[in-house]
Amino acid sequence: MDIFSAGDTAWILVCTLLVLLMSIPAVAFFYGGLSKRKNVLNTMFLTFIAFSIISVIWVIFGYQFAFGNDINGFIGQPAHFFLQGIGLDDLNGTIPTLLFVMFQCAFAGLTCAIMSGALVGRMKTKAWVIFAPIWACLVYIPIAHWVWGGGWLMQMGALDFAGGAVVHINSGISALAVALVLGKRKNSSLIPHNLGYAVLGAALLWFGWMGFNGGSGLAADGLAANAIIVSNVAAAMGLIVWTMIDTFTIGKPTVLGAISGAVAGLVGITPAAGFVDVPGALVIGAVAPIISYYSINYLKPKLGYDDALDVWGIHGMSGVWGAIATGIFAVPTVGGVAGLIAGNANQVLIQIISVIATMVYAFVVSYILAKIIDKVLGGIRVDESEEVGGLDSNLHKESAYNLN
Repeated sequence: MDIFSAGDTAWILVCTLLVLLMSIPAVAFFYGGLSKRKNVLNTMFLTFIAFSIISVIWVIFGYQFAFGNDINGFIGQPAHFFLQGIGLDDLNGTIPTLLFVMFQCAFAGLTCAIMSGALVGRMKTKAWVIFAPIWACLVYIPIAHWVWGGGWLMQMGALDFAGGAVVHINSGISALAVALVLGKRKNSSLIPHNLGYAVLGAALLWFGWMGFNGGSGLAADGLAANAIIVSNVAAAMGLIVWTMIDTFTIGKPTVLGAISGAVAGLVGITPAAGFVDVPGALVIGAVAPIISYYSINYLKPKLGYDDALDVWGIHGMSGVWGAIATGIFAVPTVGGVAGLIAGNANQVLIQIISVIATMVYAFVVSYILAKIIDKVLGGIRVDESEEVGGLDSNLHKESAYNLN
């Protein structure tokens, strides 16, 4: 029988607000600062509108399909549309069900917001507004059910504490699919117009991530404390390693590299935060920036795709590493599950299956969806004159900086 806990409830209330902070304002500032000056408002708007759309969908029917009783391992059986029938005293474990709904809502909105970074500077706003809700229904909600809602990957034993597959791999590979449909920008250089904005966004992400990972056990306990410790040390390790790579390769550390490394470390530890201890977190945090650095600086130019703000390079690639690393470094003393090093090699295979399933499904559906919207709208990409002139002035008739 579920028993209400005021302590757990207070903690998850805080964590929910921290995850909300990760989207608005953290992702908005992070992406806005990295974008070109002429596109900063549009870039921030993509985050705000995506989070708003997903928030509405989630309470109407999204939560119900993601976390309803399992139907053949693929989707949940919907009930309580518009959250009708869920009482204030109804519990999910030791916290109110309504709080769990909102906690998961913040995850769903954040995932869609992350995806927008690959598309900045060239996607029509109306195309994004159409794409986001359909993507949430066809991609995010089923995958969330597979991994967290009792679906087939959860039944298989896949480990994903806070969203390695559901959030980061999902958003990264989906963003790559849409970027391929959009094609390369006229000017694909990445010269942040306001690196200070990006640093602020990264700092807020780091802060908010403590609730993102720390709250995913849904309790104020030792597991939450461990999740915060390993998340922080992975972020720190990621920042240090990327700074070392920059110093070795170009002769000096860069602030952009430092914050990119921190985010890569946080992405890598996300699926593992409730299953690994500090030694495992140090390795995960150290390897994640190496993988993302290689993806951004070597794989991306070689393959020629235009992932504008490196959503796939950081969230996707470090998410893949983190998901597999969870199966390597999981220790029974933390999450009750052994990984490869603790004697359970089969867990690595399960993790790989979850990675491949998420990647294939999310990429195929996202690519087809983008293609369909492209045909229906007569193109999802803005006109060349609008792209060159900037989306802020052409799509919003506004400017981020009105300096007299």
